[in-house]
Amino acid sequence: MSKNPEGDMGSGIECTLSKFAADTKQCGVVNTLEGRDAIQRDLDRLKRWARVNHMKFNKAKCKVLHMGRGNPKPSYRLGREWMMSSPVEKDLGMLGDENLNVSRQCALVARKANHVLVASKPV
Repeated sequence: MSKNPEGDMGSGIECTLSKFAADTKQCGVVNTLEGRDAIQRDLDRLKRWARVNHMKFNKAKCKVLHMGRGNPKPSYRLGREWMMSSPVEKDLGMLGDENLNVSRQCALVARKANHVLVASKPV
């Protein structure tokens, strides 16, 4: 049972929150003002949770990946600092971009495979 005053990290979160090891990801729908506001409220809750529990988010690793066509690409804050937007991010070893295009991942895997083939080729 948790003894901290703010409870679990995900308590009170409105949007989807995914936690894996030391990584936390938040997802939400931004096609309405209410959805965009919910994401910011959740970021504010997460920041408060971290402060109460004497923890910090690595702000250099906190990025926004705007996904989907017609995304208004709103800006978000973590505390007082604005979060950077990124066109592509790596998640669980996979590169994903704003259009869910995996061509960068395929090119990266092909490059690595070619490197292995060249390195193992007998002279």
